[in-house]
Amino acid sequence: MPRKLLLPYKSVFSHFRAPRGLHESLAMNAARSGYRVFSANSTAASTELAKKITERLGAELGKSVVYQETNGETRVEIKESVRGQDIFIIQTIPRDVNTAIMELLIMAYALKTSCARNIIGVIPYFPYSKQSKMRKRGSIVCKLLASMLAKSGLTHIITMDLHQKEIQGFFSFPVDNLRASPFLLQYIQEEIPDYRNAVIVAKSPGAAKRAQSYAERLRLGLAVIHGEAQCTEQDMDDGRHSPPMLKNATVHPGLELPLMMAKEKPPITVVGDVGGRIAIIVDDIIDDVESFVAAAEILKERGAYKIFVMATHGLLSADAPRLIEESSIDEVVVTNTVPHEVQKLQCPKIKTVDISLILSEAIRRIHNGESMAYLFRNITVDD
Repeated sequence: MPRKLLLPYKSVFSHFRAPRGLHESLAMNAARSGYRVFSANSTAASTELAKKITERLGAELGKSVVYQETNGETRVEIKESVRGQDIFIIQTIPRDVNTAIMELLIMAYALKTSCARNIIGVIPYFPYSKQSKMRKRGSIVCKLLASMLAKSGLTHIITMDLHQKEIQGFFSFPVDNLRASPFLLQYIQEEIPDYRNAVIVAKSPGAAKRAQSYAERLRLGLAVIHGEAQCTEQDMDDGRHSPPMLKNATVHPGLELPLMMAKEKPPITVVGDVGGRIAIIVDDIIDDVESFVAAAEILKERGAYKIFVMATHGLLSADAPRLIEESSIDEVVVTNTVPHEVQKLQCPKIKTVDISLILSEAIRRIHNGESMAYLFRNITVDD
């Protein structure tokens, strides 16, 4: 029987700082207990989260080399024996998403052919999660990626705040979808002065459930912005109008369907009172920030005197740092599921919450065969 690894642990709902006094011999115990932790990233900036997780576990990163050939191909070399061990691959997703996916797939396959017992992927931000529904003549790319990961040799996945929780059904193996809400709620309570005078805001009706969950946990009011001008994911055709109707097409009289009225968005309104309050916009992903900037302008017009944006995954693509810096947003708070150090240098308004504690505890519990229920204590489906 593998020897269990005992670590000091503090509740993820009350503290997210590193536990003190990790014994120096834990690194040796990690190797003896039959598990190793590897990082599949080829860039140094993307391995920071892996280093924090291994420090909390008292382990060392497994010896491997991940690099790109001159022709763009990804090469992975495992530099130590992994036979019969539980292997955890930590893969954060930088801007080059497709390269990161190939790194993960190739490393998983290399470990599989090296006779690893179990291969668990630690993917805090799951890529292509927005492409989890059929759009026009497209495909459900997220399901394709799930099949590729299973084929490469992964037997389990640890992720955080999937864009759609139903994505777990695409996998043929267990998926632990952890939540960042305890860390973000703690940030609100500890870092936002006078947060009792705040109101939680959903920037669209689709985000209302998450906002409601935060508001109920903090005992705060709720506001919803309705009537966005830009197109949203829900407005796109889902493929059921294909092929398109032809003007001169002959239709059997018995198959005539009633005409549907076209959707028209009402003028932008804010449902809820934000006058003289701190507005805290919550969401799961902040990528293209135009919608957040527009929401901040509306809230400012309605009397909010301070505006925060909080999200789990800070992709912050393209000109996001500049747009945030020039906007009415006072602070953007994201976790370190995605590397964003360059964006922080461009925009001091961006703040980071460390979630390595819950990931390291999930690794420890999975390896030791312990229940994961404690990590989901007081967590709701809408978080």
